[in-house]
Amino acid sequence: MAASRGAIVLKTVKKIAVQFCPFESNVRSTREFLIVVGSEKARATNMNCEVIPEVKHDRSEPTIDITFLDGERLLMKGSRLTTQELLSALQTRCSAKDPQAKAGDKK
Repeated sequence: MAASRGAIVLKTVKKIAVQFCPFESNVRSTREFLIVVGSEKARATNMNCEVIPEVKHDRSEPTIDITFLDGERLLMKGSRLTTQELLSALQTRCSAKDPQAKAGDKK
């Protein structure tokens, strides 16, 4: 899948709410994102991270609302982004918030 290049680390994430209407044509990247962050491998990086899928039948735009441990939120519109772009945005933000990842980059 799209995350095969690097593992998703949810250490700095408190909650991920994924909302979409399954009957719309623009939800593929959002659904694939949900599969990756809901996988056992990703969930094992933070057992306290809530992954909340919300399936609606209201023709709403697919959205991903991520809440970090420090209270910051990231809202992404899944209809305009690819799965890789969604995962990359999450991983970039997580890496920036993780002091251990920053220390590893400097070595």
